[in-house]
Amino acid sequence: MRVALSVACFDDALFPGTGKAATVLLERLGHEVVFPPGQTCCGQIHWTAGYHREAAGLARSYAAAFEGCEAVVAPSASCAATVRHAYPKIARAARDPALARAAEGIAVHELSEFLVDVLGVTDVGAYFPHRVTYHPSCQSMRALGAGDRPLRLLRAVQGLDLVELPAAGECCGFGGAFAMKNADVSVAMVADKVRHIRDTGADVVCAVDDACLAHIGGALSRLRAGVRTMHLAEILAETRSP
Repeated sequence: MRVALSVACFDDALFPGTGKAATVLLERLGHEVVFPPGQTCCGQIHWTAGYHREAAGLARSYAAAFEGCEAVVAPSASCAATVRHAYPKIARAARDPALARAAEGIAVHELSEFLVDVLGVTDVGAYFPHRVTYHPSCQSMRALGAGDRPLRLLRAVQGLDLVELPAAGECCGFGGAFAMKNADVSVAMVADKVRHIRDTGADVVCAVDDACLAHIGGALSRLRAGVRTMHLAEILAETRSP
């Protein structure tokens, strides 16, 4: 299958390893990966912050970049949820039926959805001999309904010791602009999240959204907790050394 990779602007700027890992993984599974050069921000932050006109412009650019693609894979639940659920609202707000039609034509999948639901695989041939806990981001859990797909993929990784995260469904406190506008609440929420992560004794905390991992990782680093943050794609891209 020819897969168009949609890389979040957050990842492009701060976590380029996520897109690289997703590419390595998908190519290892036998698929051609392309990166449409016209892609920009999906417009999520603009839409949720109330900049609806700017969000519509970005949505039009995104739709044009991925027009006609057989499958679009986003290693970001936040971006996938925006394209799938927010674009129809953005189109209605902009009174733009052409954008609405274009949005309907984008077959976007979050990475774990694509692997499990479209490709029908859970064992991707990964090897990662570490103790790992998984944080389900709000966008993956509530907006996309990713369910246990990431966990099924992690359980199939050779050598990986998956430990349950207490109160896993609680938000980490990032929430985009929320963390800046409500800093005290955000810090209190991530403090709870980090305490639960440390209680697991995990070496690595994993998620499908790098924005959450940046927030959690910052708190872990300040505590010198010795726990790494890794995107699901990075773990799944790992294999035994030849």
